[in-house]
Amino acid sequence: MNNVKLSDRLQLLLEQVPQGSRLADIGSDHALLPVAAVQSGIAPAAIAGEVNPGPYEAALRGVAEAGLGGQITVRRGDGLEVLEPGEADCITIAGMGGSLIAAILERGRKLGKLAGVKTLALQPNVGEDILRRWLLDNGWVLVSEHILEEDGKRYEILTAAPEDAEAKRTNEQLYSEYALAGGKVVCDQALLLQMGPWLLQAPNEVFAAKWQGEIAKLEGILSSLSRSELEAAEEKRSKIRLQIKRITEVLECLPKDRL
Repeated sequence: MNNVKLSDRLQLLLEQVPQGSRLADIGSDHALLPVAAVQSGIAPAAIAGEVNPGPYEAALRGVAEAGLGGQITVRRGDGLEVLEPGEADCITIAGMGGSLIAAILERGRKLGKLAGVKTLALQPNVGEDILRRWLLDNGWVLVSEHILEEDGKRYEILTAAPEDAEAKRTNEQLYSEYALAGGKVVCDQALLLQMGPWLLQAPNEVFAAKWQGEIAKLEGILSSLSRSELEAAEEKRSKIRLQIKRITEVLECLPKDRL
């Protein structure tokens, strides 16, 4: 069979998987990522985990059609429950909300399933800030962040490693305050969690477009709230105005040659 062709999003996710990894792809759907990882020689073996019957059957078919049943194991189960502790050293999770990915990781952590894992490569569809917060609170440090646009949708990929003595950068360093160009905006921990510490350091057109879109959404909410005279609505309006102001100031400080 010909090598599987990945979308740009999944290809970029695959590029975060270290060479020689024992890969576990959670929510694997058609098992495209594990198949590509094994076919390309990045992973000698892989596990595809899927909780729903339809995607589980699709993953079984995908692995069988690729002739990789000896190297890729397809398992049905919820989240990291498909893994034995120490069985994988890289876990990929893509195409879900950040809060769901964080919940999957938290349940897995409590069950000891993250033992021996050296890399988490995660692609949340929304709620990236929630996922960054989970990583920070649980001893994982972001080693890279990417943002791309494909088929009219924007995706972020967060790659993290355990924060230990060997880590090149600590969370304290990653989330330490600094001023953007001209000192107008101070990037504190809250802002870095919201917008991404690596993405803020190397913004691109997609990053700028995402946050311009967020401003538009917030302005829409502000407009709908303007019809209410309740005190709670005024408080919410003030918070939203502050958010809009902060994001706008950040975008104004970013280097224009990259956007």
